[in-house]
Amino acid sequence: MYISLLKLLHMYKIVASLCLISLLVSCGEQHTHEPTAPVDVAESKKQVAMMLDSFNIAAANADFEKYFSYYSEDAVFMGTDATEHWVKPEFMVWSKPFFDKGKAWNFTALQRNIYFNKTGDLGWFDELLNTQMKICRGSGVVVKQGDSWKVQQYVLSMTVPNSEVDPVVAIKAPVEDSIINALSRKE
Repeated sequence: MYISLLKLLHMYKIVASLCLISLLVSCGEQHTHEPTAPVDVAESKKQVAMMLDSFNIAAANADFEKYFSYYSEDAVFMGTDATEHWVKPEFMVWSKPFFDKGKAWNFTALQRNIYFNKTGDLGWFDELLNTQMKICRGSGVVVKQGDSWKVQQYVLSMTVPNSEVDPVVAIKAPVEDSIINALSRKE
């Protein structure tokens, strides 16, 4: 009888533990999978495209306040130079003199792709841009904050035709070899 009681108590602990785990998992599932309204992808794409166009126009017009209003507060900008990796406040300081001179940069989208997560509050894009550097690629992450889309991460890259890679690498090598060496030593 004593052994049976111990076995019964042990089984009770196992069943209680399984019930608790099941309850915690089901609560977690309910919390993370709350029903959401269907996402209107076409409308969201239109909004993001309009925001990105306005973002580029603000830079072309050297409108510092408007341009940076399109970034989220925790935004990161990565430029064409390997050393250009800035959080928003740093990028604002770096770019302010260009805006103050009334001439920032003028980018116009030639082609753009926009994608969204399932809940429609996070998107990412890639675009080919007509710039003073000829064709560049812009890519990034956008987040929906209230009714507005904000750039959370932006990456600007110069494109290099495959037939011109070797001469371009030869030009870049003296500058970038020192960067590669410095970054390799950090690991």
